[in-house]
Amino acid sequence: MLDALLNDEERAVRDEVRRFVKEDVPRELLRKMDADEVRYPREYVEKAAALNLLGLRFDPKYGGRGLPWTAEVAAIAEVGVLGASLSCLYVLPSIIGEALHVFGTEEQKQKYLVPTLKGELCCAEALTEPRGGSDFFGATTRAVRSGNGYVLNGHKRFIVGAEGADYFLVYAKTDPDAPPHESMSLFIVEREMGVDVHHVYGLMGTRGGGTGRIVFSDTQVPEENLIGQEGDGGRIFNQMMLPERLTSAAGVIGTGRAALEVAAEYSLKRRAFGKTISKFQAVSFKVAESVSRLDAASALVYAAAKTIDLGRPARRIVSEAKKVVTETAWDVVNHAMQIMGGIGYTNVYPIERLLRDMRLCMIWTGTNEVMQLLIQHEYYKELADAMADRRRVEDDAVAADETEEKVFE
Repeated sequence: MLDALLNDEERAVRDEVRRFVKEDVPRELLRKMDADEVRYPREYVEKAAALNLLGLRFDPKYGGRGLPWTAEVAAIAEVGVLGASLSCLYVLPSIIGEALHVFGTEEQKQKYLVPTLKGELCCAEALTEPRGGSDFFGATTRAVRSGNGYVLNGHKRFIVGAEGADYFLVYAKTDPDAPPHESMSLFIVEREMGVDVHHVYGLMGTRGGGTGRIVFSDTQVPEENLIGQEGDGGRIFNQMMLPERLTSAAGVIGTGRAALEVAAEYSLKRRAFGKTISKFQAVSFKVAESVSRLDAASALVYAAAKTIDLGRPARRIVSEAKKVVTETAWDVVNHAMQIMGGIGYTNVYPIERLLRDMRLCMIWTGTNEVMQLLIQHEYYKELADAMADRRRVEDDAVAADETEEKVFE
């Protein structure tokens, strides 16, 4: 479906990434990551960078290609077939790069963004804390002004890429007494500044992506590593949620597609009651539903990308894309396992790994319940303006003039 929505340049980039995924990512790497034998596949990030496939939408003078979001989501969807860990590591330069590209100084861009897109530096975003996930502004990590810099103290956890990161984007409270949206600031914190990184054990899925817990104990950060101004953390966070959620949505399109393809191919080979199981509607209808919903989800992701490219308000449609696509892909992976039956529940096929990966996608970058809150909030804000230009359908009712029946209090 997405193919029909892309222009020639976007399809060409998509095909480049497809070749990278097919030819340059060893199957043994995926197996070792899922077994926790590989904690952080730095060579994977470096290979993508060597092919100039990271941060596709950023200015070429920083190492990007100056492409639109529509090209980037098509690329990310291809990487998504590898599962959530490699997909997330692929998009981290785009997410981190958003803060640097939009809010960073020229010095910060040259020092961090350029080498990140070259694969010389690896990055991670330190956002979630042990005391809260969805309650972002309830964070307790503190940054206190000290001389020509700041001293950071606190904990962050579930930080994808932490084990391999050379630097982190860290949200910390600089003014606990200020209104929540003005209380936080964003810092670039290099690992060598004194970041203590611990491995997170026991993950259900998304293994091998370097997910860690990080600790700041009187970590010294120079003032030139503050992004924007003090108190800008909330404003930057709201901007950052667009690439966070859109890249997540784009990746799971590929995950869902991969599971469907495995199950559909299986259904053409597996025989029961004298014919292939693809001939049974109990199977083929699940394929039809999966195809239809993935196509619809792909179109929604493309529409969200196009909305950003056109410079229009995108908070609602990006939230819709993240919610709808992750739930769709979750259902598609479950359909795939149901089609395959017992063998789909084993590690003979990758469906069980994709299922474990997919479960997290409805939690990270804002739970789908948070997406619901954002969607309804933005919709109600837009409703009055939208209705000013549209037919008032309420007045089409036969008894619409019976105003005494319209009691609201």
